[in-house]
Amino acid sequence: MEQILHQLSKAIRSAIDGTEAQRKFIVHVLHDLIGLETRPVCLTEIAYDWCSTIYENRLALEDWEGLLVTSLEIGFRHLDPRDWRTKFTFTHTEHHLEMVDAVFNSQKSESIADLLHAWIMGYSLCIPPDTCAERLVCLHNLVSFSPRLRLLVILSAELTGYGGFERVGVERLVELLNHLNVTFEDTVNQSEWLRLLLETLRTSEGIQHLSHWYWELVVELAISRSPWQIHGITYNPQITAFLVEAQEWSKLECWIGTIWVLWPPETDGITEEDLGHLILLLSRQRPGVFQKLEQWMERWNQRHDRDIPESFQRICKQAQEAAQRDTP
Repeated sequence: MEQILHQLSKAIRSAIDGTEAQRKFIVHVLHDLIGLETRPVCLTEIAYDWCSTIYENRLALEDWEGLLVTSLEIGFRHLDPRDWRTKFTFTHTEHHLEMVDAVFNSQKSESIADLLHAWIMGYSLCIPPDTCAERLVCLHNLVSFSPRLRLLVILSAELTGYGGFERVGVERLVELLNHLNVTFEDTVNQSEWLRLLLETLRTSEGIQHLSHWYWELVVELAISRSPWQIHGITYNPQITAFLVEAQEWSKLECWIGTIWVLWPPETDGITEEDLGHLILLLSRQRPGVFQKLEQWMERWNQRHDRDIPESFQRICKQAQEAAQRDTP
C-alpha cells in the first residue's frame, strides 16, 4: 500500500506540470482518496507534501485552493488530535508557510483545523509562535468553532505559550481565552497552561478581564502540578491587592488557594500574617472559604503524597477563631 501511494504521489506531481487533462486527473484522484477507510501514516506525510507542491504551482492549477484543502482533508481529517502515539515526519517548506493565508481566508473551519493539526504534530509548532498567535487570536471572529477546531486551537495555544501571544497583544489573548472556556480535561501539558495563565494574570488586561472560569482553572492546574514545574514565576502581591480593592471575593478565594499550593509561607511567597489577614477578610464575605481551602489542600495532598504545611492548619485555625469573635 505504501509503495502504491508513493507511486501515485509521483504521478500527481508529474500531472501538475502536464496537460490540462492530466491536471483534471488530480481532482478525481484526490476526491477518491477522501473515501479511504484506512489511511496509512505515509498518506498523511504525502498529503502534506502535496500541499506545498500545489501552492508552489497554483498559477497552473484552475482550482488550486480546492486541491489544497482537499489534500489537508486527506491527510488530517481522520486523525484524533489527542492521540500522540503515531509519529509523523514532515518536511516543512516555505510554501507550507505561505499557504497559511489561503487556508485561513477560506474560512472553512475544518480545513483550518486540518492545518492546525499539521502545525502541532510532533509536540512542537512548525511555524513561528507569533505567527500562530496572530492567527489564533483572530480566528473566533472569522469562523464558528466546531468541537474539533476548538480543541486544536487549545492545543496550538498550549504550544505557542505566553511569549508568542505577548507579541500580538495580551488583550487579544484574553479575548480568545474567554471565548474558549478551556477546561482541565482540554489540556495536555498542564504545566504549560498553568504558566500561560499565571503570566496572563500578571498583566493588567489579564487580571481585569480574564473570566472567573480561569481563576478556578488555575487552582485545578496548580493542584495537579508541583511548584518546581513552574520555576521562575513568583508570587505577585499586586494581584492580591487588586482583588481586595476590587472586592473580587470569588476570584480572591481561588487566588488564595493557588498561593497555598504554589507559594506557601514556607517558601517566602507571602508572610503568615498577611495570608491570615487575607483569609479572615475573605471569610467575612464568603463563610465557606475554610471548607473550600481544606478541600483543595486535601486534593493536593492526595495528588502528591505530601504533608499539608503546618502553617495552613495554624493560619486557618487563627482566622476561624477571629471570625467567630466577629460573630455577634
